[in-house]
Amino acid sequence: MTTKKSSTKSDLTCEVRISISDLSREVELEVAQSKSDVLALVNAAIASGTALVLDDVKGRQVIIPATKIGFVEIGDSTERKVGFGSR
Repeated sequence: MTTKKSSTKSDLTCEVRISISDLSREVELEVAQSKSDVLALVNAAIASGTALVLDDVKGRQVIIPATKIGFVEIGDSTERKVGFGSR
């Protein structure tokens, strides 16, 4: 029996961390989109001056004004390990 989950979920999701001006904490979320799709949404929001709207995998929606975006970090989702012997 194997305990490794199917990699199809991680292929469709990515982690996004966004710094917002005037706030000390970043916004971190996991979205069900590819890195290139998220990058296109960020570029479009900044170019047009409209809000960046992202839906996370838990069904929440995050709306950030483009003028308040400090930086955006887009990375692969990491599988969370459970237990003492996990590596």
